[in-house]
Amino acid sequence: MVYIKEFFMDTLEILGARLKELRKERRIYQREMGDLLGITQGHYQKIEHGDVNIPVLTLCTLAGYFDVSTDYLLGLSDERRPLR
Repeated sequence: MVYIKEFFMDTLEILGARLKELRKERRIYQREMGDLLGITQGHYQKIEHGDVNIPVLTLCTLAGYFDVSTDYLLGLSDERRPLR
């Protein structure tokens, strides 16, 4: 059970780091990301810090917005481009 918790926490940290990297590459503020997702800047900031789990539909929205795969966002692949 500890392994699952550690894996989950690592995944949230990877997700947050990759979202932050993609956001900064596009020169977008956290406030703008919050507006896109319909959440506050503070809540989005917690996502980037790996403190908050997100719904699958939010994950899909983010992948579509940044044109990357959900596997990339979750750290399951280092390939950014989604399979087409």
